[in-house]
Amino acid sequence: MTFGAPTVGEVLAERYQLEEHVNDDSAGRQVWRGIDVILRRPVAVVLRYPGGDSAAEMLQAAVDASRVIHPNLVGVYDAIDEGARAYVVREWVDGESLRELVATDGPLDPGRATAIAHSIADALAAVHATGMVHGNVHPGTTLIGDDGRVVLADARADSADNVEGDIRAVGGILYFALTGHWPHAEVGGSALPDANRDATGAPAAPRQIRAGIPAYLDDLTMDLLDSRVAAPEADALAAELSRLDAAEEDYEDVGPLRFTQNTSPEPTRSTPKIIVGVAALVVIAIIGLVFGIRAISSSGDNKPANTTQAGAGTDAQTPTDEQTPAPAPKKIALTADMVRIVDPPDGSREDTGESKYTVDGDPDTAWETQRFKQANFGNFKPGMGVLVDLGSARKLSEIQVEMSHPGATMDIRTGNDDPGDNSAGDEKIMQTFKRLGDSETKADGTREVFSVFNPDQTYRYVLVFLTKLPPADEGSGFKVSVQEIEVYGY
Repeated sequence: MTFGAPTVGEVLAERYQLEEHVNDDSAGRQVWRGIDVILRRPVAVVLRYPGGDSAAEMLQAAVDASRVIHPNLVGVYDAIDEGARAYVVREWVDGESLRELVATDGPLDPGRATAIAHSIADALAAVHATGMVHGNVHPGTTLIGDDGRVVLADARADSADNVEGDIRAVGGILYFALTGHWPHAEVGGSALPDANRDATGAPAAPRQIRAGIPAYLDDLTMDLLDSRVAAPEADALAAELSRLDAAEEDYEDVGPLRFTQNTSPEPTRSTPKIIVGVAALVVIAIIGLVFGIRAISSSGDNKPANTTQAGAGTDAQTPTDEQTPAPAPKKIALTADMVRIVDPPDGSREDTGESKYTVDGDPDTAWETQRFKQANFGNFKPGMGVLVDLGSARKLSEIQVEMSHPGATMDIRTGNDDPGDNSAGDEKIMQTFKRLGDSETKADGTREVFSVFNPDQTYRYVLVFLTKLPPADEGSGFKVSVQEIEVYGY
């Protein structure tokens, strides 16, 4: 059994040697490249530190995923709970994630986007057939091997995840592959840039962003993202994507969509188009009725004077499709008593009073970390951060963090309460707070912007957490100053 923060060269469970810390995933877990020293093969180690109750979901999802064997699912080899930390050992895929691929090469051509979505839908069909839910379909967990194989990794399913969420996320995969944007409101918050939206908040269709995307692929993507359209079963979606994928570049011969939940051999129109057509007929009928009443009213000498007014009143109440634009987010005023330093597991807490400088509106004052010999806080702690208590649950849009110099790694975490301004309280925060995602670096690299909040949820306790420090501006070692934290919401 091993304890403490993982380090390069360490051997877990007397078998899995850690070679390189690759990144931290969207669920707050460390992803390492390692070696199975017994079988002499590369493995990926997905590790949660600290472990405890917060790791139970990860371990159970791994156990469930290990029962499903499919060429488009990453193989799960082992799941180990050491108490202080827990980790899942899975297949190592030589290649890159869809997120990295699009960041490097830009949006993909329709043929390749379709092939990737087809592979993911196939994998989900296998998962759903066992009664399980994946719960973590995302460009970061969609891996493309150097050999061209596409696999889905790192199932995360908890009680909030469901089959429909998996299916909607395939629409998100298509949308991201075609546009380079991830539709937050439709498939979940992320550090990836959100979809372009109109005044009503609806995402722009891929064909509105890029030329050359076939209409039926555009329709399929938008139907998957539209909660008004019933989500298909995974195997039905996989079958439709297989048909499109088989066409390769010869899109002219593909024909209309067969994306439907029934067994009718005839192509069906998508639900939004049917709704629009019916609505148009209703509006025409109402207008005709109004003008008919007016005509009858004007031709009759003995009609009551208010008949025309009744007709006008009916006309004025004719429904429209206009929606009120969503309110613009506003900066939430923060005061010194709403913030404190979180320093697990047993920090000196000498800098507790400096948290107020992160919300005083003065860029010349700051909370400054101590100087450490290593970027990961000298391997003494998982990190440090500032806990913000908003006083009541609020809907949030983003958080902006201004630092003294670039190079720090940080994330946003949320929880249900503040267990106490002490070492025990900070340790409980590490165990119970959920990591939402990474930031998007702005300007000269000193301002980090987090747009990771679910628009349908509210948040009261938000932790801005540093996990790696940049080299100090002067001298040796690693340190940084957090000058301002700004929270925006509704």
